[in-house]
Amino acid sequence: MRTKYMLPLVAILTFATLSSSFAQKQKLFNGKDLTGWTIYGTEKWYVEDGLIVAESGPDGEYGYLGTEGKFKDFVLTLEFKQEKDGNSGLFFHSSIEGTKIAGWQAEIAPPNHDTGGIYESYGRGWLIKPDPEKDKALKYGEWNKMKLEVKGDQVTTWLNGQEMITLEDEKIGSVDGQIALQIHSGGGLKLYFKNIVIKPIK
Repeated sequence: MRTKYMLPLVAILTFATLSSSFAQKQKLFNGKDLTGWTIYGTEKWYVEDGLIVAESGPDGEYGYLGTEGKFKDFVLTLEFKQEKDGNSGLFFHSSIEGTKIAGWQAEIAPPNHDTGGIYESYGRGWLIKPDPEKDKALKYGEWNKMKLEVKGDQVTTWLNGQEMITLEDEKIGSVDGQIALQIHSGGGLKLYFKNIVIKPIK
């Protein structure tokens, strides 16, 4: 009698576990507008054709698009496409005042400029850069997929399936903060973002 009911029970529990796992995923961008995000600075952030567009404004300064919520341990994926230099970044565990951002950045940059590396803003600067050979994973001017995993003290980044870096850092693991997208200073930049999804790690 036990065997008769065991398989259905296992199936139910498996389904419940998978459903719970999928339910944890959250789309940070709804594909329609910037609900859930805050613009920092005078640079241009807008939605067009289902994409977040970041474009230099008349001031040509740093600009950020930050989440309203804070996150600590998570896996985040997004897709980006660069035009007109395309110097940007994916910030995490961050806090923003005006256009001053404190936290860590997974670099998004033109070829040979360390995409996937980790930089600490208003802190220690570069913490780790990818092996230069790994830069071949970047498809400049095309859509790229970045994956960022932050769990405790450990940070790992991937670019188009290529692991770029793994870093252990106690300072990162000690705080939480906003997710933010950056447009670099200098003017003349334009980037696109889509499919921004985060899954908290418990």
